[in-house]
Amino acid sequence: MRALVVYCHPREGSFTAAVRDTVLERLEAAGAEVRLTDLYARGFSPALTAEEHAGYEDEATNQAPVRRDCDDLMWCDTLIFVYPTWWYGQPAVLKGWIDRVFVPGIAFRMPTPKVREIRPGLTHITRLGCFTTCGASWWLTRMIGAPGRRTILRGVRMICAPRCKTAFAAHYRMDSSTPASRAAHLARVARKLDRFLGVPAPARREAAA
Repeated sequence: MRALVVYCHPREGSFTAAVRDTVLERLEAAGAEVRLTDLYARGFSPALTAEEHAGYEDEATNQAPVRRDCDDLMWCDTLIFVYPTWWYGQPAVLKGWIDRVFVPGIAFRMPTPKVREIRPGLTHITRLGCFTTCGASWWLTRMIGAPGRRTILRGVRMICAPRCKTAFAAHYRMDSSTPASRAAHLARVARKLDRFLGVPAPARREAAA
């Protein structure tokens, strides 16, 4: 298993960082090879430049500005996003990462005269995870339509393997969270990941202890 963890939060020591650490621990328990990309720590620029936009469909050159990230995306078979939900979606830095890295020739294939639909390019990715926090409640997020969740688990999944397995967990009402609610959520993330990754039962029991 080769797992790419895309982490996006501006402050170390945040609860989102604790979620990230739980994800990394369970990946280690599953024996995965892991690459972590910390977008804020890297100073990743989310803005798609005019030059990038002009060359967006040129598969010979469109990867050059984000070569490292394209290489990571093609390397992994498991892709996991860890981020806070802001205004019902991904933070700008993460959304910009998707905008810049999910280019034609990597993430998808452009339509042709014979095939009019976009075709998936990430069919080597068989697991897709999304672990987030939300200031809003579950019902309000669902009423708005949960656009952040849909971007990952519908939009991104559509260009992954046909039977791509998914996992999702969100701590809602973060502004009124408590130590108990946060601890319970981290335990939930660990359980979901163990099932998602196929961690053997003895390792699960050890983690719970």
